[in-house]
Amino acid sequence: MGSSGELGDDSQPRKYWRCSKQDFFPEESFQNWNTYLSALSQTPLRFKDRLISRSNDGEEIGELRKQSENDMKRCLTWWDLTWFGFGSVIGAGIFVLTGQEAHDHAGPAIVLSYVASGVSAMLSVFCYTEFAVEIPVAGGSFAYLRIELGDFAAFITAGNILLESIVGTAAVARAWTSYLTSLLNRQRNSLRIHTNLGDGYNLLDPIAVLVLATAATIAMISTRKTSYLNWIASAVNTVVILFVIIAGFAHAKTSNLTPFLPYGAKGVFQAAAIVYFAYGGFDNIATMAEETKKPSRDIPLGLLGSMSIITVIYCLMALSLAMMQKYRDIDPDAAYSVAFGSVGMKWAKYLVALGALKGMTTVLLVGALGQARYTTHIARAHMIPPWFALVHPKTGTPINATLLIAISSACIAFFSSLDVLAGLLSVSTLFIFMMMAVALLVRRYYVREITSRINLLKLVIFLLIIIASSMATSAYWGLKPNSWLGYTITVPLWLLGTAGISFFVPQQRTPKVWGVPLVPWLPSLSIATNIFLMGSLGSLAFIRFGVCSLVMLAYYIFFGLHATYDMAHQQHKMKSLEVDDDNIKKKAGP
Repeated sequence: MGSSGELGDDSQPRKYWRCSKQDFFPEESFQNWNTYLSALSQTPLRFKDRLISRSNDGEEIGELRKQSENDMKRCLTWWDLTWFGFGSVIGAGIFVLTGQEAHDHAGPAIVLSYVASGVSAMLSVFCYTEFAVEIPVAGGSFAYLRIELGDFAAFITAGNILLESIVGTAAVARAWTSYLTSLLNRQRNSLRIHTNLGDGYNLLDPIAVLVLATAATIAMISTRKTSYLNWIASAVNTVVILFVIIAGFAHAKTSNLTPFLPYGAKGVFQAAAIVYFAYGGFDNIATMAEETKKPSRDIPLGLLGSMSIITVIYCLMALSLAMMQKYRDIDPDAAYSVAFGSVGMKWAKYLVALGALKGMTTVLLVGALGQARYTTHIARAHMIPPWFALVHPKTGTPINATLLIAISSACIAFFSSLDVLAGLLSVSTLFIFMMMAVALLVRRYYVREITSRINLLKLVIFLLIIIASSMATSAYWGLKPNSWLGYTITVPLWLLGTAGISFFVPQQRTPKVWGVPLVPWLPSLSIATNIFLMGSLGSLAFIRFGVCSLVMLAYYIFFGLHATYDMAHQQHKMKSLEVDDDNIKKKAGP
């Protein structure tokens, strides 16, 4: 595999810009209708094969990358990743969600909501970091889950987070237009095109499309240049955030913190489940591992460092807002602007709008990088057509995958209002972070052909106890938030499951460079906190999650299953032929 791409039959490099049936459907099952119908008739057998089969580190790092024909350029350091962390996480969420949740659910205790969601996010960051160091590929969680939990689990979880990313990107692009309107001091929706379409789809947003196209173009040109631009934008955003914190505390009144828990503990955790999305985006950093110069050093420093600082910043911003105004007076839509106006700094609303605008710009920029790399690795595994896995020989970036995400997001952002997009937010992010913690425990305690059946059985039983007790705790909290009796059963069960793994299941793998500390306790706690926060979300989120999962299951049965089955068995045949060739050469002698 080189910079010029794979060689064809005529020993000439294949062109990047090409579009043929073989580029989209090269698998044997899709050569004609007869082969496809034959593949469909084998669906149960193939599904079982994919359900129990697992990838491995070597295949994800080496073999699958050949599907891209060209390598991505290793050009990033821990400094780049740290700023990517700021760029991908600090967006409109902190400016919008803080006021909304402080007013409606948490009151001054919104700072505790950010602490709770920050702790949960950091637990997930630990899991991501260990995987990214051990398996430095563009696939992120998709690659990690393929190795530990198999194709099917990887597809459902990665498919959900990709859909969430596309919808989330569209929502950020629409919000970008809204903040630009505020910055220009113009009327709401004045920059959108009014049509006679149905409510929620009648305000067309060409500016959102333009912003998405610009971010995608920059991401396609060069990862390194995107990093430079992210530095600048994130630095400006950091200055604005420091102003908000310092000016906020300069006008703070401790009396505004009373009562501190007006909605009780339930309100704190309800808010925590919502503001958790302000931490979303850090998983994009794991997808940059393939372009990192020294993954073993740069990823822990960049990922853990940036998220630690962001957690502190969020808590300080939330506390400054709570101390500037009584929680009842906080404006849910423009919290910081109104708060500064109430203390005689009306001009500060423009600075806040500028900070939010800069933050959303970097979220779109880093999102264009990370989401495209998710897509690239999914295409390498043939879950989607391998044409989207191609890396351009000159730019070293996955242009096709970037275009797929950008066009999908732009189509949604052009027509759909923020209200419609907000209704699509789901449990996907929390679900995949929970799955990552499960995968980490499986990685540490189970190695194929080494772990005994009895130890595997014990691991499965204890994992089920951890998950079931976490779900029971979350359900009990939702049903009887003011009672404690149920926790005397669910919490000891969680402790029993975690202690069971710790004392009765021997670890089979030790990280070579960097690993999550206090295993299995921290990953188990990550499972519990993510499930608990999932339970704090509304029923509509679960309905959306279920519907999207069913749609993805249909796609998997009719396409993804057969493409990955053919891909896996083709690789198996090639390895068998290589072994046979080696044996023949050994027998032939020198």
